[in-house]
Amino acid sequence: MAGIRREKGNQSSMRGSRIAAAIGIGVLVGCIFAFLFPSGFFTSNSDAQNRPLSKSNIQVDSSSCESTEKINLLKADLMRLSDKNAELKKQVRELNEKVRLTEQGKDNAREQVQVLSEPQKAGPFGTVKSLRTNPTVAPDESVNPRLAKILAEVAVKKEIIVALANSNVKTMLEVWFTSIKKVGIPNFLVVALDDAILDFCKENSVPVYQRDRDEAIDSVGKTGGNHAVSALKFRILREFLQLGYSVLLSDVDIVYLQNPFDHLYRDSDVESMSDGHNNMTAYGYNDVFDEPAMGWARYAHTMRIWVYNSGFFYIRPTIPSIELLDRIADRLAHENAWDQAVFNEELFFPSHPGYVGLHAAKRTMDMYLFMNSKVLFKAVRKDGNLKKLKPVIVHVNYHPDKLPRMKAVFEFYVNGKQDALDSFPDGSEWQ
Repeated sequence: MAGIRREKGNQSSMRGSRIAAAIGIGVLVGCIFAFLFPSGFFTSNSDAQNRPLSKSNIQVDSSSCESTEKINLLKADLMRLSDKNAELKKQVRELNEKVRLTEQGKDNAREQVQVLSEPQKAGPFGTVKSLRTNPTVAPDESVNPRLAKILAEVAVKKEIIVALANSNVKTMLEVWFTSIKKVGIPNFLVVALDDAILDFCKENSVPVYQRDRDEAIDSVGKTGGNHAVSALKFRILREFLQLGYSVLLSDVDIVYLQNPFDHLYRDSDVESMSDGHNNMTAYGYNDVFDEPAMGWARYAHTMRIWVYNSGFFYIRPTIPSIELLDRIADRLAHENAWDQAVFNEELFFPSHPGYVGLHAAKRTMDMYLFMNSKVLFKAVRKDGNLKKLKPVIVHVNYHPDKLPRMKAVFEFYVNGKQDALDSFPDGSEWQ
C-alpha cells in the first residue's frame, strides 16, 4: 500500500512541475510577443493611422506639406504674373496705336483713327469707320543734323511754320513775320534763299535757316520769281519730314490773325486751304455736263472741286506725304509746269491704266478761317455778319498788288480800321 501511494505521489509531483513549466513558457512567449507586437496581431488600418508617429515621420510629412504650399504659392504668383504680362502687352499695343496719334489735338480724329494690327470684323451698319491717318516716319537726324538742332529749339510739339524767301519778297516777308509775332506764334522759321534775307532775319530776331550750298537750288532761290521759288519748297520740305516734323508751309503773302495750330485736325497727310470762294467750289459739287446731241443721255454728271492752294498747307511726316513731295519735285525738274497744278494732280488723280495714283489722305481747310483774298474782297468785306468773323489767316493769293492789300488786312483786323479794305476793287485791275 505504501509503495502504491509513493508512485501516485511521484506522478502528482511530476504533473505539477509540467504545468508550472508550461505556465512559465507561456508567460515568456507572451512577454516576447508583447515586446515584438505591442499593438497586437490584428491592428486595423485606422488604428495604424491613429497611432503616434515617430519624429522622423513627422519631419518628412511636415516638409512635404511645406513644399506643397510653396508650389501652390508659386503657381498662384505665376498666374498673377501671366495675367499682368497679358495686361501689359495689351497696354503696349494700345499705346503703340495711340503713339501714331500723338499731338493730334482733335478728339474726333483720335476717336476715328484706329490702327489695327489684326483683321477686324465689320461692325453694325453705320458704325464702320475706315483708317484715316497714316503713321509717321521714324525721325532720321542723320539727314541734316544742323537743321535737326534748329528745329529742336524752334518747333513746338514737333510742328513748325516754314516759309521760303529771297530778297525779292523782303517787304512782304516783314509784314508776314510781324503778324506772326503780333499773334504770339513762337514756332516759325524762314528758309533764307540768299544772304541778304539771312541777315535781315537775324536783325529782326526771326528764326532763320540757310541750307548748305547747292548750285541747283541756289541759282533759282537767289534770283527766281514767286512761282520759281515756290517750286523749290517741295525739295526743301522733304528734310523737315524726314526729321519727323509736321510742317505748315506758308507763302509770305499771308497775314496771320490767329494761331493756325489751334485750328488743325491733323487727321490727314495733307490739310490745305482752298482756292474756292464758296461751299461748292471749296468743298466739291456735282457738276452736270449737258450734251444735247446725246438725246436721252444728254446729261453727264461730273465731280468738281477748286484746287488746293500750294502756298498754304499742313503736311504730316508720313510716307505718302514724302512720296507726294518726291513726285512733285521730279515732275517740276522735267516739266515746264506750275507747281500748284502738279500739287493738285498728284493729290487727286486716281490710279488708272498706266498710272498709279498717290494713296494720301487729304482735308480741305475751313475757307472762312483759312481765307483767300477772293473770299475776303468779293464777299466777306461786303457782308455785315461775315465781317465780324476773325479768320486765322488771310492769303493774298488772288491779287498781284499783294503788299498794299496785306497792309490793309493788317489794319482792318489787327488795328481795327473799319474802312481799310474799302478802296480796293474786288479783283485786279491788271489784265
